[in-house]
Amino acid sequence: MRTSLRRRLGESLRAFAAVFANDDLRRVELAWSGSVIGQWGYEVALAVFAYRAGGATAVGLVALVRLLPAAVVAPFAALLGDRFRRRRIMVATDLARVCAMGGAAAAVFAGAPAAVVYSFAVLTALASTAFAPAQSALLPSLARSPEELTAANATSTTLESLGFFIGPALGGLLLTVTSVGAVFAVTAGLFLWSALVLLRVRADSRGDPSTEVDSIVREALAGFRAIVRERRLRLVVGLYGTQTLIAGIMRVLVVVTALRTLDLGPSGVGFLNSANGVGALAGVLVLLGVITTGRLAGVFGLGILLWGVPLVVLGIWPSLPLALVCFGVLGVGNLLVDVAGLTLLQRTAPDEVRARVFGVLESVFLATIGIGAIIAPLLTSLFGPRGALIAAGGGLSVVVLLFWRRLGTIDAPARVPESELALLRSIPIFAPLPPVTLEQIASLLSRVHVAAGDIVFRQGDRGDRFYMIAVGEVTVAPEGRPSVTLGPGNYFGEIALLRDVPRTATVTARTDAEFYALERDVFIAAVTGHAPSAAAADAAIASYVGSAAAGAGYRIS
Repeated sequence: MRTSLRRRLGESLRAFAAVFANDDLRRVELAWSGSVIGQWGYEVALAVFAYRAGGATAVGLVALVRLLPAAVVAPFAALLGDRFRRRRIMVATDLARVCAMGGAAAAVFAGAPAAVVYSFAVLTALASTAFAPAQSALLPSLARSPEELTAANATSTTLESLGFFIGPALGGLLLTVTSVGAVFAVTAGLFLWSALVLLRVRADSRGDPSTEVDSIVREALAGFRAIVRERRLRLVVGLYGTQTLIAGIMRVLVVVTALRTLDLGPSGVGFLNSANGVGALAGVLVLLGVITTGRLAGVFGLGILLWGVPLVVLGIWPSLPLALVCFGVLGVGNLLVDVAGLTLLQRTAPDEVRARVFGVLESVFLATIGIGAIIAPLLTSLFGPRGALIAAGGGLSVVVLLFWRRLGTIDAPARVPESELALLRSIPIFAPLPPVTLEQIASLLSRVHVAAGDIVFRQGDRGDRFYMIAVGEVTVAPEGRPSVTLGPGNYFGEIALLRDVPRTATVTARTDAEFYALERDVFIAAVTGHAPSAAAADAAIASYVGSAAAGAGYRIS
């Protein structure tokens, strides 16, 4: 047991180290850090500006005006990450935020009306909706293994927790010695730094770039359709949304708990939030033991329970020491939910709509947090401060326990038989694909049995599938050229798919044979959406065409 735990910890530490050894992943994480710190620093300064302009009511209204439009726009903004190169979308988002924050700073320095400053804040929020979905969709293309992807998500979440400390602290310090306008200007500088770091990321990815202009609305909603069709996606997004609903409730209840239940005064709100952040950092130690297990659904469910149970405990036995512990446990749960939930979505969502799936998630986050903040006062008035904690935590715990058995099925795409993965990795067209994409392709393979003498397809037929030979042999016979025999480990059928032409040869089973077949749409989306794979496919076809023109032998049809 100890040896197994020691081995998993070693593998997890190597996965974390690999994130920073991977140049592109390291740069994305650094850019994310700048983005998060800038975001939190600017929100503190904006809240102070709104309070000075119109009191607490103005603070709430500004938050509402920023959240609601962003929740509506998020699915449409995420479409950009599936139509265009995702790294470029992140850079463009940063540059848009530089302009918006620079405008806000200029408006403050010029003494413009508060509505002008709020308008720039709304523009910043709208631009930000494209950043996180594009990043979440890009990471699987940069990670070299499933464990490295999980570690990359853990690093992002940890950096976000650090940003929760550094951003407000930086904003508060600057407000003490300078002004709101200066904080906005520094935030613009951080967004610019993020863009410059991202420009050094070499790899990139995108989904399906063929979206027509007249179908933008339909394609923007593709993330919703993908979630509705796929049971695993529905379950993760649904439970994620339930947890963020409680997080929205806690944005209000943390204030109520600090001021009314524990009588800590205004500084108590900061203490409890700090305990949450410390717990998130401590949660990294928990992740070290689970990153390499491959069973992230259980980690996801555990994280949600660690959000629910502490609230019930605190509602029953309120005290300052217990409150600090409970909020620390919330931080651990938050890290587990974020890392496991994001990784599960990345490994389940099809690459061609992955950014839009995360756009839906972003919209769910914003909407449920806003709804939770509205529900919190109602819970408090119905059950009192302590009863509200128990109701929120108990309800969340019951929901996750009801779906616990179904959570066990979510890891299925990650447990693809090694034989299929090994065959995919051995084929030059698929070898450059990220591990997560290979897992998804392997899970979509269908087995085809053909008896000796049967025709797989004829020359001139429409190309509908790509084939890999697992058992047996086939004869490939193009008209006017010698036929060849292909055996296990070989593949055929890619030319008609990639060049959108009829089949270039007749393929017949020489012996009883068994193939792994991949449908046309899945094959095209996987290969053309990843530049190295597309280049490998072009090279293979060029080699075939060249050898055919020279009258030489060939390998594929």
